[in-house]
Amino acid sequence: MVEKKTTKKAAAPAMTRLRKEYDERIAADLKKELGIKNPMAVPRLTKIVVNMGVGKANEDKKLIDGAVRDMSLITGQAPVVTRAKKSIATFKIREGMPVGCKVTLRGRRMYEFLDRLVTIALPRVRDFEGVSAKSFDGRGNYAMGIKEQLIFPEIDFDKTDMVRGMDIIICTTAEDNKGALALLKEFGMPFKGQTKGDDQ
Repeated sequence: MVEKKTTKKAAAPAMTRLRKEYDERIAADLKKELGIKNPMAVPRLTKIVVNMGVGKANEDKKLIDGAVRDMSLITGQAPVVTRAKKSIATFKIREGMPVGCKVTLRGRRMYEFLDRLVTIALPRVRDFEGVSAKSFDGRGNYAMGIKEQLIFPEIDFDKTDMVRGMDIIICTTAEDNKGALALLKEFGMPFKGQTKGDDQ
């Protein structure tokens, strides 16, 4: 008698803290707060795009390598090198030249990154007073800038070659600023001087 080989399925990764909180509490709270009748219309995260520019990459190609390394440590995902779309003689930039790197986070990594950003990284900003509540685009997306990557504990100050800033774009399914703001506030985003939803 031939024994059948059984293959063990890999265990599904545990749900992240923020995703679990969204499923168990936040979605219901938003449905009530925003007066939404259809549960499928409740705002949710779709992706987070993190972009890091390297202004002096034309002078030292190793700077791109450093940016890629830092981005990988911060997001847990290998970034894509971004290249100049056109030549700019003033800045000695040629079309196709590496000018930075970016990652697009979805699913588990997206929630993990947002959790670390809100609970660990932003509180480490010197004299931090909160992020602006005016950086929504009216279509459910929020953009913010960070001046230095050193606020992330994954970055070792002694091993980094230079201080780099980054842009973070948080994309949601919200149809307006009010829904996106309510969603991010529920996730703990520390908005400056903002207590209620504002659809500006």
